[in-house]
Amino acid sequence: MFRTILLRREDGCFDARVTELDEVALPEGDVLLGVHYSTLNYKDALAIADRGPVVRAWPMVPGVDGAGEVLESNHPEFRPGDLVVLNGWGVGELHWGCLAQKARLKGDWLVKLPQGFTTRQAMAVGTAGYTAMLCVQALEQHGVTPVDGPVLVTGATGGVGSVAVMLLAGLGYEVVALTGKADAGAYLQILGAREVLERAEFGVPGKPLQKERWAAVIDTAGSHTLANACAQVRYGGAVAACGLAQGMDFPATVAPFILRGVTLYGIDSVYAPLARRRQAWQRLGRDLDVAGLEQIVTEIGLAQALAAAQDIMAGRHRGRFVVDVNR
Repeated sequence: MFRTILLRREDGCFDARVTELDEVALPEGDVLLGVHYSTLNYKDALAIADRGPVVRAWPMVPGVDGAGEVLESNHPEFRPGDLVVLNGWGVGELHWGCLAQKARLKGDWLVKLPQGFTTRQAMAVGTAGYTAMLCVQALEQHGVTPVDGPVLVTGATGGVGSVAVMLLAGLGYEVVALTGKADAGAYLQILGAREVLERAEFGVPGKPLQKERWAAVIDTAGSHTLANACAQVRYGGAVAACGLAQGMDFPATVAPFILRGVTLYGIDSVYAPLARRRQAWQRLGRDLDVAGLEQIVTEIGLAQALAAAQDIMAGRHRGRFVVDVNR
């Protein structure tokens, strides 16, 4: 038996609770993982709070991230005792996830724990940090360097935003953080932000072209925030878009793209190829201040994740929730 969060929808009624299940209930997969830590991402919070169409198969165990030890394996790359990391691949949506003490997964989804990381630290990074690194790499590949000017990070107190601020600052960029939390200034400056802006002016309709301010942008919000950010990017700059915290819509014009040569990169972390994942994790091991992660981490137990999901949806939390599934 193992403990897990289980989401059910029956006869139009939704239920989320911590329960015990037999290992035989686990779905198919060629690796059985003993989960040490998981996380609570925005997508997990949507699923647990029943606030969005995240879950596409019922019942469901949420948890898009996981790190732990291989218990059994029929996959050629893994053997019992290996420490591994999981991010994405539809886990927690179509396939049971890692907010549980055990998970049965496909070995093709797993990355061996990068050198220098513990399983807890890997989950302090999680999908949020891995996504942030994919965004940073996209800007680097575009040719954006620290001498080009400030980089705006929207939703800067969230998981992706917090790690993006840390990464960019550590690489020498001038980081401007955008947030709706009035008391977050000191937190963001500790992470490395040179300036903190209030998001209100970005969250409403703006002009198609605005004053050129940013060499690049990492956006986690979408909607009007993304549209306004694009309208403020300097000539030839780039925007890496990876989130939809404000909305899935994009009420913009083509003006920034055809008049200023701005490039918009869509960042997908869920189905990114294995080679790109390994490269991102290697860079995280090299460029991220692992000890500094503790500034953005709140550790909780499995049962606490239910209430924490509500905190995320209400905007009451900043940084990262790391979930110790064994307490």
